Amino acid sequence: MASASHRRPLRKRRTALVWTVAVAAVGLLVSLVIALRPGGEPDTVRTAAGTAATRPGVSPTTHRPTPAPKPSTASPAPRRTPAAATTPPTRPSPATTRPSAPRPASGTASLAGRIKPGTNYTGVATHYDAKDGDGACLYGPSPDLMVAAMNHTDYETSQACGAYILVRAASGASVTVRVTNECPLPCAPGQLDLSKEAFAKLAGLSAGRIPITWSLLSPGTSDTVAIRYKTGSSRHWCGIQALGHRNPLARLEVRTGGGWSRLTRTEYNYFLSPDGTGCGGALRLTDIYGEQLTVDGLAIRPDTVQPTRLQFTRR
Repeated sequence: MASASHRRPLRKRRTALVWTVAVAAVGLLVSLVIALRPGGEPDTVRTAAGTAATRPGVSPTTHRPTPAPKPSTASPAPRRTPAAATTPPTRPSPATTRPSAPRPASGTASLAGRIKPGTNYTGVATHYDAKDGDGACLYGPSPDLMVAAMNHTDYETSQACGAYILVRAASGASVTVRVTNECPLPCAPGQLDLSKEAFAKLAGLSAGRIPITWSLLSPGTSDTVAIRYKTGSSRHWCGIQALGHRNPLARLEVRTGGGWSRLTRTEYNYFLSPDGTGCGGALRLTDIYGEQLTVDGLAIRPDTVQPTRLQFTRR
């Protein structure tokens, strides 16, 4: 009997041990199953991680930068050429296609340069010995000594050459002179260096320097425009000068196969064709008002004044 009472507890302990081992095995098996699943983590963890990884693909618009506007709406207008500039720069204006037609008033200022029509200028007058009336403009001797040397600034690379200027003194006296020379620095803008003969019309020579006002004049004249080729001119190189023009000359062009070619003006008042283009051919003269005169081809006769029958309109 004693032995039986001792055996029953052992059986209970064995049964408890078996259940313990079984539970432990099941727990181990569950752990292995979880560990061996793809991702090696519980479904809730993998699902959260997977959602984070695929978020850009699910909602790309929340992470991608805003697409650039299409070319048609990406401000093309500022890159377009303005309507006023769509005309090729080489297209002549209406004034250049109509011989002898005055250029519109809006274009006069650009042609006139510094000395503009209808403008009064203030400065001083001095005087010099003009001798035979010749000067930097290279017009040659003249019996008319009512001439002036324009200050360097307003001389403007000889554009002032041939201009008729009405000069007025504070006393009310006035005189009309033609620009044939340049007054170099330190002659100031607005200053005119008059021939002694012209200065004497305004004040005594002893005054030396007097305040003046002056303006551009378009005089009446019976003279016509003349053309002169420079010494050494030929079909391969030439210098061309216009003389006797009533209004200041803005441009001199020569005819070429493609139209008209503008020549470069020099400080000594000749227009040069360094490669001979247009030498001996037709010429086109434009004054500061935009009026144009076409001169038929003249023979290349260096140092010879060749008159035409043309003259600019009086303004």
